[in-house]
Amino acid sequence: MDLLIYIVTYPLIWFISILPFRVLYFISDGVYLFIYYIIGYRKKVVLANLKLAYPNKPLKELIEIRKKFYHHFVDMFLEMVKSFTISKEGVYKRYKYINVDLLTEMYKDGKSAILMGPHYANWEWIMSIDSFVEYKGYAAYTTVNNKYFNKKILKSREKFGTNLVPTSKIISEIQFNKKNNIQAMYGLLSDQSPQLKKTFYWRKFFGIKVPVHTGAEMLAKKYNLNVVYMNVKKVKRGYYETTFSLITNDTTKHSNYEITDIFIDNVEKQVHEQPEYYFWTHKRFKHKDKVPVE
Repeated sequence: MDLLIYIVTYPLIWFISILPFRVLYFISDGVYLFIYYIIGYRKKVVLANLKLAYPNKPLKELIEIRKKFYHHFVDMFLEMVKSFTISKEGVYKRYKYINVDLLTEMYKDGKSAILMGPHYANWEWIMSIDSFVEYKGYAAYTTVNNKYFNKKILKSREKFGTNLVPTSKIISEIQFNKKNNIQAMYGLLSDQSPQLKKTFYWRKFFGIKVPVHTGAEMLAKKYNLNVVYMNVKKVKRGYYETTFSLITNDTTKHSNYEITDIFIDNVEKQVHEQPEYYFWTHKRFKHKDKVPVE
C-alpha cells in the first residue's frame, strides 16, 4: 500500500515542485482559500492558541493574525514541496545567513555545538547551513511512516550535506562523534510540547505554565557542547534571513534549566515580533491543566 500511495502521489508532488515560485504562490493563494474557508483545518485550535498567548488582544486582531498565519502555513508547505527539486543556488538566493561568522569563530574552539530553534517561518531550508560552516551537520527528524516518501525526503534534505538522524538515535550519533573527535553541529527544534512521561520541567510560555523540552540542555551539559539560537525572519514571500546568537559556550556556568529558559525566552521574543509566522496548529498548550502539584 505504501508503494502504491507513493507511485500515485509523488509524480504530482514532483510536478508541483518544478513549478516557478510565482506559479507556486499563485497555487498557494488558492489552497489557502480552500483550507481556511472550506475545510477550516484546525482553525479552532489556532484561534484557541492565539487567545491563550494574547489574552489582551481583541478578537478581530487575533482573527487577522490567524488569516496571515494560514497564508504563510500554505506557503511553507509548498516551499517544503519545492525542496524536492530546488537547486542549492535557489536556496542560497532565498535563505540568507546574516552572521554565520559567529559559527565560524566558534568552530575554532574545538567543541561541537547544538543549534536550537523554534517551528517558526521556514525551518526546513536551514539545511543549507552546512554549505557555510566547517562543522559536520546533523538534524534530528521524525521518521515518515511511508518508507518510500521517507527515503525521498531524506535525499532532498541531505543534498546540502546535512545528515538527518532519527530523534531516537541522535544521542548515539553524538557519542560516536565525541569518541572519534568529529566536530559537529546538531540542529534541534525544541519549542513543541513533550510527552508528559518524558517531562522534567514546567515553566511559563506566553504566561501559561506548560511542559517544555529539556533534551537540548541535557545533551549540551553531558557532552560539553556550545549552544546557539537561530532566529529566522521572513523578509518577504519566499525570502528569509537567519541570525545566530550564542546562548552559552560554557554549560557549567548554568544552573538546571537555565539554558532552556534562555531558549524559551528567545522564542517568545521572536514570536511577538511577527506572531503570524509561528506554527500555531500545534496544540502547544494542551497540557496546561495538568501542572503537577508542588
